[in-house]
This record gives sequence, structure tokens and C-alpha cells, in this order.
Amino acid sequence: MSHITKEQRYTIYCLLKSDCSKSFIAKTIGKDKSVISREIKRNSDSRSGEYRYDLAQRKADDRHKNKPKKVHFTKGVKSNVDDLLKEDYSPEQIVGTLKKQGKATVSVERIYQYIWHDKKHKGMLFMHLRNQGRKYRKRGAKKDKRGIIKDRVGIEKRPQIVESRKRFGDLEVDLIIGKNHEQAMLTINDRASGMLKIRKVASKEAKVVSKAIVEELSEWIPYIKTITADNGKEFADHKFVAEQLGVDYYFARPYHSWERGSNENLNGLVRQYFKKSSDFKSITNEQVKSIESKLNKRSRKRYKYENPIFVMEKLLFNQEVAFIT
Repeated sequence: MSHITKEQRYTIYCLLKSDCSKSFIAKTIGKDKSVISREIKRNSDSRSGEYRYDLAQRKADDRHKNKPKKVHFTKGVKSNVDDLLKEDYSPEQIVGTLKKQGKATVSVERIYQYIWHDKKHKGMLFMHLRNQGRKYRKRGAKKDKRGIIKDRVGIEKRPQIVESRKRFGDLEVDLIIGKNHEQAMLTINDRASGMLKIRKVASKEAKVVSKAIVEELSEWIPYIKTITADNGKEFADHKFVAEQLGVDYYFARPYHSWERGSNENLNGLVRQYFKKSSDFKSITNEQVKSIESKLNKRSRKRYKYENPIFVMEKLLFNQEVAFIT
């Protein structure tokens, strides 16, 4: 390596003062003679011709500072990043997707810097981020007062294979509540593939919710094996769902939302479109299904940047293929 350090420049200066040859200096600091000759020629005083280590270091630093830097975040890369951001991909998903497509990209951190710089200058790219820069609430920091569901079967009795996420049909369900606690969004996801179903429901009443679950999952009946929910009273009619769909229904432990981590994560993605302040009455079923389709087609890091539809098909028709990292 031809790079000369500050310490080596001091050694060159001292040896030159002692009238040592360039060959001797090169051997002493482990460099080629041509490197020493170029260093002395480039960094000596232009008037006196004297080589001084402090002046040599300043000249080298100035050259390095003014040297044109290779631009990695080109207009083409920015265009691709912008396109995926507007499709609501996260910076991590953007990097993974572009790499998978064989396209140039930059780091996740660089994309975040780009977004915050855009926001600082009144841009709106940050609006496409899932949390728009807000901090997560600490897990378990707030507890609700929901009671225990009658005849519930705890998650501790759920088959171990569900944890492995190796098969399609182990589902998680939840509700996203609208403005003023009026109307809600039912979310259902498959643990293995990430496939998501969203349905607007008129209320949190258990009978309404259970009927919506059965109707929404009618086309998946041959594949459904288990359903896991939290302990909200909206899921009190779980026996109806289990009987209609022919599945085993389980409940996470109270205040252990991370036991349904996949659903919690997907709810965050859905909230990107339907905010807590949203009036669900003004949202059409067509809009809901459009977002459902968009999320199911979006590539995911955990599936090596394949999308849930692709992974579901592989799980159903080619059990030897594994995607989850």
C-alpha cells in the first residue's frame, strides 16, 4: 500500500535531514523507492524545495479533502429509492429489494439520512415510513383491563409446530380500532407466509367479529389449522369460529402481545394507512382490499425479499423450500 502516514512522514523528514538516500528511506519504512520520490516531490515546500513533515501532512490532507468523492447515491439510485418509498417500502426493504433485483443501492442508514434531510426541507418522504419517526412504546408498559375469555385455551397448549412457522394455516387475529372507538378493522395473518387479510367490521361486538372472521376465511378453510388471538372480549365467541372453520383456537397470555408478534407487526403496517385518528366510516371496503393487496405484494426481509403471496404458494405447493431467515 502506497499511503504514507503522519508518522512515516516524520521518519522521512528525519532521515532526509541525516542525508540518507531515498533507497534507504524506502527500506526503513517499508515502501517502494518510487513512493518516497513521489512523496518528496508532491509535498515539499514549492519555494525552498525543503521537505518538512508538518507541511507534507497539510498538503496531503488538503489533497484528500478536495479530491472528488465517488458518488454512490446517484440520481438513478435516488429515483429507485423514491419509487419504493412511495410504495411504502421501509429503507431496509428498499435495500433488500434493490439488491435482489441486481440494482445499485446505498445503506439503510443513508436512506434514512436522505429522508430526514428531505423532511428538514419540507419534503414529505417521511410520511411513507411506517412510524413516521415516532418512537415505539415500550413493550408491556401499559396494560389493559380486559378479562379472561370463558373456555379459552391458552397458547401454552398450542402445538409446538406453530412456533416453527414451517406450514401455512396457523393464523393470528386482532382488531384495529377506529376513531372514537367506532367501527374497527379485523386483521388476520398467516404466521409462516405473512399473508394478510383485512376486513372492516361495524363494531367490536363478539358476534359481529366472529361472523366476520368466518366469512373472511371461507376460502382458506382447507388450509387453516390454528387461530391465535389476544384476550379482548371481541374474541369471546371463539367457539363459533372454531366450529365453523374446523380449527383449534388459542389465546395468548394476558399482556403478552409479543406472543402474536407477526400480527402486531402487520398491524403496524396497516396503521400506516389507517391511522388511530382515522374515521373508519369514511373508508370503503374497496380501499381496505386495495391496502390488503398492496401489503401482500410487498417484499419482506424475513422472506429474503420475496413477497407473502410467493411464500404462501411455495409453502402450499413446495414444502421443501424455506424462506424465513
